[in-house]
Amino acid sequence: MSQWNTRGPVRVLVVDDEADFLATYERLLGRQGYEVITATSRAAGLAAVRAANGKHRLDLVISDLRFPDGDGLDVVRAAREATNSPPVIVVTGYPSAETRRAATAAGASVFFAKPFSAAALLEAVQWILDSLPRNESSEP
Repeated sequence: MSQWNTRGPVRVLVVDDEADFLATYERLLGRQGYEVITATSRAAGLAAVRAANGKHRLDLVISDLRFPDGDGLDVVRAAREATNSPPVIVVTGYPSAETRRAATAAGASVFFAKPFSAAALLEAVQWILDSLPRNESSEP
C-alpha cells in the first residue's frame, strides 16, 4: 500500500553498489507505489540521509553493508539518528551472526542475507510500515 502515511507516498531510500540489485529494488518497490530514491555508495547514502533530514522525510531505508568506500553500518546509524529516524532494513551478501548483531546494534529493524525473495522483502517492508504511527513524518 503506497499511502502509508497522510503526507503522500512512502519514500524509500535504497543504498546498494550493485546496479542489478538497485534496479530490482526500484522495480519491485515502485510497483507497490513507493517513491524510491537510490544511492550507489556509502557516501551517497549518507548524503541522501542528510539531505532528507529536516527537508524531505524518509519512511524507510534499505542498505547493503559492504561498499568500496566504507561500512554500510554508517548509513544505518545516520538514518536512525535522523530527525524522523526511519527504520532500516539491512541486506548483505556476507551474512554472519556477528554481522547480524552489529546491524541490530546499529539500529537495523530487519536483516536479510542475499539473495532473498521479493515476497520476503515486501512482507518486511509492509510489516515495518504497519508498525509505525500512520502520520509519522518530519516533513512540514
